[in-house]
Amino acid sequence: MPMASPSVAGDSQGRAFSARERLVVLTMIVTLFIFGAVLSATHKDVSQGFDEVAQSSYVAEMQRGGAVWPNLNALHLLDPRTFRFTERANYLNHPPLYYLVLARLGPHLEGHPQALLFFRLANVLLAAIGLAASLAIGFYALFGRLQLYAYAVPLLCIPVLAPLAGAINNDNAAFCGGAIVLIGLFRLLTTGRQLWLYTALAGAIMAGWAKLTGLILTETIVTAVVLYMIWRKQFRREWITPAIVATVLAVLPYAIFVAQYGSPAPDTAAQEALLHSGSHFAGWASAPRLSPPAYAGQFVVRFVAEWMPTLMPRSPFQYAMLLIPVAALMCAAMGVWMPAHRFARREEQPLDVIILAGVLALAVTFACHIIFSYERHLATGWMMDAYPRYYLPLAAIVPLCGLSAASTLRNPRLRATLLAFLIVGPILFRFFGAPLSF
Repeated sequence: MPMASPSVAGDSQGRAFSARERLVVLTMIVTLFIFGAVLSATHKDVSQGFDEVAQSSYVAEMQRGGAVWPNLNALHLLDPRTFRFTERANYLNHPPLYYLVLARLGPHLEGHPQALLFFRLANVLLAAIGLAASLAIGFYALFGRLQLYAYAVPLLCIPVLAPLAGAINNDNAAFCGGAIVLIGLFRLLTTGRQLWLYTALAGAIMAGWAKLTGLILTETIVTAVVLYMIWRKQFRREWITPAIVATVLAVLPYAIFVAQYGSPAPDTAAQEALLHSGSHFAGWASAPRLSPPAYAGQFVVRFVAEWMPTLMPRSPFQYAMLLIPVAALMCAAMGVWMPAHRFARREEQPLDVIILAGVLALAVTFACHIIFSYERHLATGWMMDAYPRYYLPLAAIVPLCGLSAASTLRNPRLRATLLAFLIVGPILFRFFGAPLSF
C-alpha cells in the first residue's frame, strides 16, 4: 500500500497554503525563472562560460554530418563570430542524442549566429520543465508558507541555473530528466500508480542520455527506491520488465562508448589536448601531484567556490559570502538524520525515502567524480573538474534535507529562524556572492 505523504517540517506559525495558493506561488516562481533565463539567452556572449561554443558546434555537426552516432574524434569547433567550422577539434565526449534532437528541431546553425537564440530558448524550456517538476514535490507535500518558500527559493536562486538555461548545454536536459525522476518516484511512493514509475524511468533515460553524471545520479536513486519498494513489498512483478528495459536504454550510449573508445567517458585526442594545454598554462603540469586526501580537500573547496562561478576575482566580502552555501549544506547534512532515524524504526514516509535515496545517489556520484578527476590530475595536473552543476538533476534533495533539519527543532522560534535563513540566504548569495560573469 502506498504511504501517506506528510510535510517534512512544520510551519511555525501554523498558516498553510491552499492548493490554489501553492499553485499560484509556484507558477510565479517558474515564470520569474523563465524571465531571467530568457534575459540571459538574449544577452549572453556565446564564448563566455559553460562550453557553449563546443555544445553549439556539436549541434551543428549533427546537422551537417547526417550520422546519428558520430565519431567523437572527428568533431570540430565553430568560430564563435562567424559560426563557420574551423580546423580545431571539439573536446566534448558526451552522447549525441541531446544534440541530435536539437539539430532536428532547430534551424540550420552553421554560418547562422542568429539561429543560436532558437536553441537557447529550447534549453530555457527544458530547464523550466525541470524546475516545475522539482517544485511539484513542494506542491504535493509542503503546505506551510515558510516550508514552501524554504524549498522553492533555494531552487530558484541556484546561481548557475538561469544562465545555464539560457545557453545550449546538455546539463539542461540532465536537470530536466533528473527532476522528472524525483517527482515520478515521489508520486510512485505516495500513490502506487504505474504511470509514475514510467515517468521516473523516462526521466532517467533522458538524464542518462544527456551525460554520464546524469546517468549515475538517476540510476542510483531509481535503483535505491526500487529496492526499497521490493523490500516493503510495494513493487509489482509486472513492473520488473519495464524497469530493466529502461535501465538498459539509459546505459546503452555508454556501452557503445566502451565498445568504441574503451571508456564511458572517452578520452578523445581533443580532450587530452585541452587538459594538457590548460594544465601547462595554469602551471599545474609542472607542479607536484597532490595526495588523495589533499586533492579531495582542494576539490571540496573548489566545489563550494564554483557554486557561484565567476571569471573575475572575488572580493573578501564575496569570499565570506561562501559561508552561506556552506551553512546550507551543513543544515542539509544534519537533515539526513531524521529520515534515517524513521527508516531505522520502519516509520519512514515517502519524502524520507526520497531524501535517503537522493543523498545516496549524490554521495555515490560525488565519490565517482573525485576518483575520475583525481586520475586526470595525476595524468596531467588538471584541477578544474569540481563543477556543482553536474549535480543539478537531484538539486531538490538539498532543500528537502534543509526542511528535514528544521523539523528536528522543537522550539518554534528556532525552527522559524532556520526556515528564514533557508529562504533569505540563497537570495543574498545570489545577488552578492560574486559577479556572475556568464
